[in-house]
Amino acid sequence: MTSHLSEPTTRRLRVDRLAMAHPGDLTALAALLDADALRADDIVAVIGKTEGNGGVNDFTRGYFTQSLMQLLAQRTGRSAGELLHTVPCVLSGGTEGVLSPHYVVFSRSAAPARSGPGGALAIGTAIGTALPAHEIGRWTHVRSVAAAVRAAMADAGIERADQVAFVQVKCPCITSARATAAAADGQQVVSADPGRSMAFARAAGAFGAALALGELADDPALAAALLADFGIACARASVSSGVEVLADEVIVLGHSPAWTGPLRMACAPMADALDIAAVAAALAPLGIEATPQVRQDQRQRIVAAFVKCEPDRRGQVRGARHTMLDDTDINAQRHIRGAVGGLVAGVLGDSRIFVSGGAEHQGPDGGGLVAVIAQVPDLPSSTLSREAIA
Repeated sequence: MTSHLSEPTTRRLRVDRLAMAHPGDLTALAALLDADALRADDIVAVIGKTEGNGGVNDFTRGYFTQSLMQLLAQRTGRSAGELLHTVPCVLSGGTEGVLSPHYVVFSRSAAPARSGPGGALAIGTAIGTALPAHEIGRWTHVRSVAAAVRAAMADAGIERADQVAFVQVKCPCITSARATAAAADGQQVVSADPGRSMAFARAAGAFGAALALGELADDPALAAALLADFGIACARASVSSGVEVLADEVIVLGHSPAWTGPLRMACAPMADALDIAAVAAALAPLGIEATPQVRQDQRQRIVAAFVKCEPDRRGQVRGARHTMLDDTDINAQRHIRGAVGGLVAGVLGDSRIFVSGGAEHQGPDGGGLVAVIAQVPDLPSSTLSREAIA
């Protein structure tokens, strides 16, 4: 398990949302580094949205990661291999509809003074050890994610689960080659179908986050509920899976009195793909109104937005039939990303949104969640506790 930095007395988080012209384009980040507006050594995590297909064979995620690690290696003097094991880079492919390719860079540094008793937005990261293919999507995987979430909370200086606003996880999946290799070693994988294995990995990631946050018991019998009992969910977890990672990568965002600065975060569950009220619910604790669209002056305070969504497996949205699951031309996840992405972008007035499909056990069944980071200099983080948001 790897994590960052010893604990300085006070720390400050910086969040930069940057555009990309193609999946390997890091010119916006390079410009910030060249201008000394940002130090490469302060970068601790990246979450991005690339224009690939979002499937098992989406090469854009690996392309961006490789380009990022090469740039950071040049600027820090560390090897790209070392950076891969210390800087989580969580990517979601698929910018359907109005969604715009972009990436969010999280950096942290020592700060001269505390902001006050409420604290500010904090970040912690952790990367677990490489998972054998036969453990992906099983209870050992759930425990692995839980351990990484706890390590990331400690890295952020977040002491209580109710201080956590959002947990971003990237899990490995089982490719055909990995399944074959496991079988040769006498091991059985949870599914040899790569797409199905991604769903199991996302489910294990959500259960792991819930376990770490005290929302779920550490009971191996609950493994039977993975992709089966969708009443079990974590409304603060966003989990992706891909071939480009071999270990769980975790980013925890929450509020801590050990941090300073104007950034705060709120997260709300989406009941279904039409739940526009959930976007307003995520904005309200940040002092931002959607009537029905966020005003320009308030829009400028929003620095990042993250969404998880899922085509309702029952084939209906509010009693009306949908065809996302029956379309053999367009994958259902591409349908839902375009639909929910348009809904959230319409409220925010901004298409630079991280929208990821595959929301198994992440928010309500058939729904998902929406989370927003904004500049809220006069709002104490104590008003952003889980209880206050609920």
